[in-house]
Amino acid sequence: MTWFSTRRVRWGAFLAVGVLSVVAGATGVARPATAAGPAPAIAWAPCAPDTTAECGTLSVPVDWADPAGPRFDLAVARRAATDPLARIGTLVFGPGGPGDSGVSRVVTGIGRFSDELRRRFDIVSFDPRGVGRSNPVICSPELLAGRPSPALTSQAEFDALLAYNRRLRDDCRARTGPVFDHADTLSTMRDLDAIRAALGEDRLTFHGSSYGTLLGEQYAEVFPHRVRALVLESAVDHSLGTRGFVTTQAAAVQDSFDEFVAWCDRVAACALHGRDVRAVWADLMARAERGELRSAADPAVPVTPFDLVVTAHRGFAGPAWADLASRIAVMSAGGPAAVAGFPPLVTAAFCADWSLPVRDYRQYADLLRRAARVAPDMRYPASLWAVAACLGWPQPVANPQHRLKVGGTPPLLMINSRHDPASGYNWALHVQRQLADRGVLVTYEGWGHGAYTRSACTTGVVDDYLISVRTPAPGTTCPAVVP
Repeated sequence: MTWFSTRRVRWGAFLAVGVLSVVAGATGVARPATAAGPAPAIAWAPCAPDTTAECGTLSVPVDWADPAGPRFDLAVARRAATDPLARIGTLVFGPGGPGDSGVSRVVTGIGRFSDELRRRFDIVSFDPRGVGRSNPVICSPELLAGRPSPALTSQAEFDALLAYNRRLRDDCRARTGPVFDHADTLSTMRDLDAIRAALGEDRLTFHGSSYGTLLGEQYAEVFPHRVRALVLESAVDHSLGTRGFVTTQAAAVQDSFDEFVAWCDRVAACALHGRDVRAVWADLMARAERGELRSAADPAVPVTPFDLVVTAHRGFAGPAWADLASRIAVMSAGGPAAVAGFPPLVTAAFCADWSLPVRDYRQYADLLRRAARVAPDMRYPASLWAVAACLGWPQPVANPQHRLKVGGTPPLLMINSRHDPASGYNWALHVQRQLADRGVLVTYEGWGHGAYTRSACTTGVVDDYLISVRTPAPGTTCPAVVP
């Protein structure tokens, strides 16, 4: 999941971290799916505004269980290998979120990929169904603006959130059309295989980041014989139930807070250097509980403890420790509270991928207590927002959690930051154990969400694998680069 907007990641961790791209200001129902036959290939044309990239669409079924039924157009983008004589094939990038645009990654964010990868591969990505240009989810902006906080305090608030989720789901479903009911990752995985076939590739070379790793994991399960090379960067552990999902992410975000505190203790440039950072933070949380903090954007709006945690989480994702320390210092001194907002709780993809039932407020409060025990400074992990967003979602879900069962693929490469606040290292270890001899985990001994672009070491390890399809030795690490 890419939950937070930084130079590398945007809201959306997954859910880890955002949960689905939303066209909040649009009106009317998305373009009806057509019943045309499947496109044998993608018709490429120069993209706007950057004509050095190519854009196209691929017709795919709304429901892969009914391939002769209604269809919609999946948006795809490509940049050709810069050295045709050295070209190996096509690298398909799986965007995170859920809700990130792969088309935008290729058209405006191609710098994420090294010059060597761009020399050896065509780089292709796509807007997953329900995102961007691929029949986007459309919801009422008024409903989105009225979303309740997931930091519930009573059964009445629990019931109100259930009712809100139902209204929002019905609204988005009516405005979006049938794709809303088929936005799960198993359906997107079938789209990915259709892209592979349309590109003329016998086997898939794939790099998934954050929530995009779930797409790669499930592709490897279903189509192991079609995998050439597959990278899982900042892996999602799709085997967890409600309690495990909440507590593992609580541990990850608390670890990132601990690392931030340690940095402030070490580095004089930290605006909180020489102070008891935990005490300063606890005081801010207490003041927010009492309603004493006000938003810098609108003094009439109180800042909640939840808002503070969202702001900290965003600071950890980069990481942007210096900026976070400065914000905390200003608020501690009585200055304006420049806090981050949290994403719309629109969950067509995420809630179709996760069964996270909570019976009532009593059970929800137990989750809050467990999260607070694991993360006493943070209290509200991103996974809690996901649980709140999915309250009342119809069961059974389309793509429920399970342990990975991957066999028959070439060795897969995992890479993860040791201190990732969204896709925690605990998730990476668990996914690697599920992959067993199919997966090799490389550890970046540093911080932040995402690892590929952190250093020459992390970039080199991934590039070497994608080019040669040889994994490094188990236990390989890359040293940390201090932000």
